[in-house]
Amino acid sequence: MIIRKLLCVPAIALCVLLHGCGGGGGSDAGSPTPASTPTAASTPAAASAPVAASAPAPASNVVTQSTTLNVHPIRVTALANGTRNMLQTSVTLCVPGTDTCQTIDNIQVDTGSQGLRVLASALNPSIALPIVAGNTANTAMAECSVFGSGYTWGAVRQADIRLAGHVARSTSVQLIADTAVPGAAADCSQSGLPMLDAAKLRGNGILGVGPFTADCGGGCANSAMPRWYYSCTSAACSPSALAAAQQVTNPIARFAADNNGVLIDLPAVPPEGASSVAGTMTFGIGSQANNLLGAATVLKSSSITGFVSTSFSGSQYGSSFIDSGSNGLFFPSATLATCGVWFCPATTQALNATLSSTTGVTADVSFSVAKSTTLFATGNYAFNNLAGPANGFFDWGLPFFYGRRVFTALEGRPTPAGTGPYYAF
Repeated sequence: MIIRKLLCVPAIALCVLLHGCGGGGGSDAGSPTPASTPTAASTPAAASAPVAASAPAPASNVVTQSTTLNVHPIRVTALANGTRNMLQTSVTLCVPGTDTCQTIDNIQVDTGSQGLRVLASALNPSIALPIVAGNTANTAMAECSVFGSGYTWGAVRQADIRLAGHVARSTSVQLIADTAVPGAAADCSQSGLPMLDAAKLRGNGILGVGPFTADCGGGCANSAMPRWYYSCTSAACSPSALAAAQQVTNPIARFAADNNGVLIDLPAVPPEGASSVAGTMTFGIGSQANNLLGAATVLKSSSITGFVSTSFSGSQYGSSFIDSGSNGLFFPSATLATCGVWFCPATTQALNATLSSTTGVTADVSFSVAKSTTLFATGNYAFNNLAGPANGFFDWGLPFFYGRRVFTALEGRPTPAGTGPYYAF
């Protein structure tokens, strides 16, 4: 299964958001490990570089209009590794300031993490991306990215990222298994499965387009936090602080326009699933005619964690999130039978839950859970009723997105419904 990492930092350090939620997925054999329980951060911090003191604060609902092409194709389709509900796209990486570029396919689209992570093995040697220097002479920055399904490790480099008609210029990315830095630091390598190749990562990378700007933010800018950023010599790496502007960054935040969020739009699928699904990822909220909120319910999320709350079966789960990088719905249940890490009730169960925002706005959601073994036997790859157990939280994964227009608003950016972070659908 696919799920994000949360930040837990020392008491005096600043905590930011969820580290990531992509990176792998469950197979039809039920091979993924159950999710760990998210822990909300406790101390606020900026997740992006601060605005200069002299810059006037923008009105919270005044959105700069754009005419830039802002629609990017996304898809769910059959994968050789058998992973279901893996939302993917293609991303073009360029040497900054040049037209020396490469388009890389099979990149997971993840609304629960921030920034682009690409396997070094997927990049042509001609795409020589500049490395982010460490804090002392002759060192280079590396990052450990911990997900529920394992970890990625690699150098931090800068690239121009092209998506639709937009370019995120000189944006830090993680190049996974980059030989420019030594192997994973000891504390990172203790974080589960090393997702350092296409087989274990289940793709060529992860595109994090979540509700925050930098993947760590103020915590990592102010102190050397374990299992985040490292300054590396040719022989070893040690934890290091890194300015937010140089951290792996949500590329949407670096666009010149349409830079306040993203809309994931996927068609509905039948109860037995579909062999493939084609949808769109539209950049911006309220910046063009194709990304208007309309009648969508806006659920303001925590400015620290990105969490909303879910009421289900008599319990309240404050650590809930809407996450295209999770390949199922994951939640606690004392009644649903399981087959491995997936639910498999004898008959499809119709269920209801209520999501609530930090401002008290609520949205009722009806969903269903089918027998996982029956779904896998169809040979299909897109399911809206695939689910599994979790402990203490509710993960609205990719099944939630089918048949909905789901917005994820970036922290601090003006939108017609006020500043993010929030979800809307």
